[in-house]
Amino acid sequence: MNRIQVKTVLNKHKRRDAWFLDDYSVNPYVGCSFNCLYCYVKESKYGKNAGNLSAKINAPEVLKEQLRRRAKKKEYGIIAISSSTELYMNIERKFNLTREILQVILKYKFPVHILTKSTAVLRDIDLLKEIDEKANLPEDLNRIGHGTIISFSFSTLDENLAKIVEPGAPKPKERLQALQKCIEEGLLTGICFIPVLPFLSDSEENLDEMIKTAKDYGANFVLVGALTLFGEKATDCKTRYFKFLEKYYPELIPKYEALFKKSFQPAKRYQKSLEERAKRICDKYGVKNRIIDVAISNTSSSLKMST
Repeated sequence: MNRIQVKTVLNKHKRRDAWFLDDYSVNPYVGCSFNCLYCYVKESKYGKNAGNLSAKINAPEVLKEQLRRRAKKKEYGIIAISSSTELYMNIERKFNLTREILQVILKYKFPVHILTKSTAVLRDIDLLKEIDEKANLPEDLNRIGHGTIISFSFSTLDENLAKIVEPGAPKPKERLQALQKCIEEGLLTGICFIPVLPFLSDSEENLDEMIKTAKDYGANFVLVGALTLFGEKATDCKTRYFKFLEKYYPELIPKYEALFKKSFQPAKRYQKSLEERAKRICDKYGVKNRIIDVAISNTSSSLKMST
């Protein structure tokens, strides 16, 4: 574990993310101990040292100054925590950076989107509920009605497969139970089936099971996205993922090669088909397939009640 000092921790996006609605991102750590085989953070996407686990030990103090300046100018926007690491790894128990960062965010009344595979998010329910109530949303997102969004990430519901491709993460069932508790606390909470794994967790039956399960656990939204595979070096996610295929599913290698060819993403037709199937199944179970759709639905319901 490395301890590093940073000069900046708040990243301002050129444009708001259409899916996650974040204008900013904050990552308290570098690297991730969950070691998901498909993780795009490894090596080629964010630099050759991204695989080394590091704690940005001065991140809360740096963020305090950055948010103070943004708040003074009323430049409010949703902060995604975290886009390139896991904010609730075991090392969080030692460094407490995520909780301290949430305290800073609460102080300056910014909204947050928590992106996680961990059940440890439940530790911070008290702070997340306060942020939910007190955050200043951008004017065009006021209809969301929530200052906190939580997304639990999955690539499969199959416990045996998850144990191989997400070896350091809590079991899918445990994540679903944590999601349910967040919803019971009144927080806007959903599921990101990102990435679904071609020929392993992307069939019609798989998607139907995933989205029905999301509905059964009360998820407010479901996002479904395709697998991306970067790099050619030994530690890159594409190389690591193909080694996984060689060991467990060698018969799928030709299919993956045909699907990805020389690109880091699958063929456009595959992505379009995945999106269309996910939307159709979400409609079938009455689950929103975009966070912004939840906001629109909430606004419509409020208008009906007021009339």
